[in-house]
Amino acid sequence: MAGGRHVLIAADKFKGSLSAAQVADHVARGLRRVVPGLRTEALPVADGGEGTVDAAVAAGFERREAEVTGPLGTPVRAAYALRGTDAVLEMAQASGLRHLAEGVFAPLEATTRGTGELLRAALDAGARRIVLGVGGSATTDGGAGMLAALGARLLDADGAPVGPGGGPLAGLASADLSALDGRLADAEVVLAGDVDNPLLGPAGAAAVYGPQKGASPGEVEALEAALGRWVRVLAEALGERAAAAARAPGAGAAGGVGYAALVGLGAVFRPGIEVLMETLRFAEALDRADFVITGEGSLDEQTLHGKAPAGVARAARGRGLDVVAVCGRLLLDPRALAGAGVLRAYALTDLEPDPAVCMAQAGPLLERTAERVARDWLV
Repeated sequence: MAGGRHVLIAADKFKGSLSAAQVADHVARGLRRVVPGLRTEALPVADGGEGTVDAAVAAGFERREAEVTGPLGTPVRAAYALRGTDAVLEMAQASGLRHLAEGVFAPLEATTRGTGELLRAALDAGARRIVLGVGGSATTDGGAGMLAALGARLLDADGAPVGPGGGPLAGLASADLSALDGRLADAEVVLAGDVDNPLLGPAGAAAVYGPQKGASPGEVEALEAALGRWVRVLAEALGERAAAAARAPGAGAAGGVGYAALVGLGAVFRPGIEVLMETLRFAEALDRADFVITGEGSLDEQTLHGKAPAGVARAARGRGLDVVAVCGRLLLDPRALAGAGVLRAYALTDLEPDPAVCMAQAGPLLERTAERVARDWLV
């Protein structure tokens, strides 16, 4: 009976150790050691943050690259994924912390211009439905750089373009979005993320995420004021809808890129895992499965709030399928796991308590963990 089963492996990356595709490969190897000939299907997943493009490529999208402006103004290579007229973009590829040297931050100067250039590259390639995954950004510029790259004119009191980053928005005097790339009017842009913060205030982009990007208390205050100026100028240009958008869930995502996408691109904000599961045709994969394995590097309280494993488990349990999870470390109790639809979780730290060793030996440890899953559920 076990040999006739079909196991769907739909896990996110183990950050710092394995990509989502590598996780699926190691899990499949471990399962087959116990159940030779077992049918497995890999569908790497992501929630809009880092690894989103890789997940799309693993699901059959074509990987494309473009040279864009990095967060500090230097050119970087950024990847996106394309299938027909559908594109999957990952903000971190163009404007992410990954492009900064370790310990180097630029909270006032980092720009999202490269994200706008990546959007333009996808439009050039024929994309008309664009999923923009947000997460891992180095920026708090309210998406101003992104809109400028797409044709917006953002000027100071002297009529000169404002400088890059969130800080210079304090000197913004006027905004003209009439020259935005005309193809955006015929494109569907979906903002995919796992945070629902507004743009401003104590739960906003500067207050909550600015410190994670190196902002001191004084810089957080400066960014909050600059983003407030950004909203006021856009409201003068576009009307009340620009002010209302600043209060919308997701406006504060990725240093305010969510706000610019809502106002300037006509984007719709949706939970990243839901969007990615649709785009990657997850429902079709569930049709073929009778057992599901999900997971990510750390199963913790954040997992329950829009992360990929929770989305996978919810969809699979809705079909009546059993779901277990694999992870590097487990910080959820059985009751929380059950509430998320996960019957049991298997952590690498069960086999190796040293986190550093777990990360260094994640592949072999994951295969041994998958052997445990197979013995418990598939034989």
